[in-house]
Amino acid sequence: MADATAPFRIHGATGDWEVVVGLEVHAQVASQAKLFSGASTTFGAEPNTQVSLVDAAMPGMLPVPNRECIRQAVRTGMAIDATINPWSRFDRKNYFYADLPQGYQISQLYHPLVGEGSLEIEDGEMVRMIGVERIHVEQDAGKLMHDQHPSRSYVDLNRSGVALMEIVSRPDMRSPAEAGAYLRKLRAILRYVGSCDGNMEEGSMRADVNVSVRRPGDELGTRTETKNVNSVRFVMAAIEHEARRQVAVIEDGGTIVQETRLFDPDRGVTRSMRSKEDAHDYRYFPDPDLLPLELDEGFLADCRASLPELPDAKRRRYEGLGVTPYNAGVLTAEVEAARWFDALLEAGAAAGAASNWVTGELFGALNRLGLPIERSPVAPAQAAGLLALVADGTLSGSLAKQVFEAMLDTGQDAATVVEERGLKQTSDTGAIDAVIADVLAKNPGQLAQYRGGKEALFGFFVGQTMKAMGGKANPGVVNELLKKALAG
Repeated sequence: MADATAPFRIHGATGDWEVVVGLEVHAQVASQAKLFSGASTTFGAEPNTQVSLVDAAMPGMLPVPNRECIRQAVRTGMAIDATINPWSRFDRKNYFYADLPQGYQISQLYHPLVGEGSLEIEDGEMVRMIGVERIHVEQDAGKLMHDQHPSRSYVDLNRSGVALMEIVSRPDMRSPAEAGAYLRKLRAILRYVGSCDGNMEEGSMRADVNVSVRRPGDELGTRTETKNVNSVRFVMAAIEHEARRQVAVIEDGGTIVQETRLFDPDRGVTRSMRSKEDAHDYRYFPDPDLLPLELDEGFLADCRASLPELPDAKRRRYEGLGVTPYNAGVLTAEVEAARWFDALLEAGAAAGAASNWVTGELFGALNRLGLPIERSPVAPAQAAGLLALVADGTLSGSLAKQVFEAMLDTGQDAATVVEERGLKQTSDTGAIDAVIADVLAKNPGQLAQYRGGKEALFGFFVGQTMKAMGGKANPGVVNELLKKALAG
């Protein structure tokens, strides 16, 4: 992958090319029921067990909009500072496929619920604003299953009618890295807001990737659309492959065809699927079974009041408390980590020291255990107790590591571990002086070298003293007493 801090250019045989990327993200709305029916949306149910008469397009069944789905889409728009349209309308997108019982999809082409907004991303050291053209709500199709029988395909309609937000960016991204940053930032916002769980591996968030290439400064080229890419890594790989493929086609004298493609994650390539349809091919028209959506001020005010502190605002707050920009970025990248850290601060931990411990010790331990932070064996209040013992001198850094490991194993509070295992740090100068004297007596050669000018050996003596005291000596006191003894 190209360096994220440098302009992404494809160096072809005839010169440099620029890639232009836009993403259409389909995010499943967090709702217990579907967009136009009361059928469940629980993931992993047995095929065709969550299908209402509306979802199955039985004659005479009329759709009724789910208020919660509309609310979540509005809140998402507000989170990216987008225009919320108080009047919007549903349209029918007509096409035939086996997993679409109605023969059309209910979507919003002409009058979407949410208008223009933007997202701020970081690409290396650069901060860029990526435009969002619109967010509209639509119903998902069912799913075809081809691996159940050697000569037949089966249809599962559990997803039929599930509410989706289609979040359409402008073609403002210029590299795979920027597209990855945009997708990660969008997913984080959706999770903070609670409008989508962002689980791409379960299909609740996926991206259609629009890619074209051009000479820097030229007009936009012909784009292709790679459908249903289901991970950030795959999105970035699809962009890079598709851009290089297009450059090769053009430089060989060919032309790019506007088409729909699929990404093969095993081979890391895109494959042609079908020619790209235009809007008129779908014969869009207003859905006659649904009235326009009209949102009143009270509804919009309630949506806005329900928004949580969002990633950028939380990051700025952390930095204002003394957290480094890097740590603040790590802690706000996922809402679960931010919630855990907020609970740690509420328990009285100092922000700077706490952020270093969370991003270092805690994340390292959780990674080793294969656990997400919301399932940490050590609760935020317990972690605050551990950090307090370090801050007041009861524990040294090395002792704190031992106590933390014991807390992970037993679930006990730090104070209990310290008391039961006798791990309290000592500042007893008499005891430390005695150990230092013994260390110097056992290492006459190093002592002579130190006093002869090899001052780097000071660390050796510190280590030997701490080892002899089982890591329980106060490092500050050890350093002070060692300097006096070595100068002797």
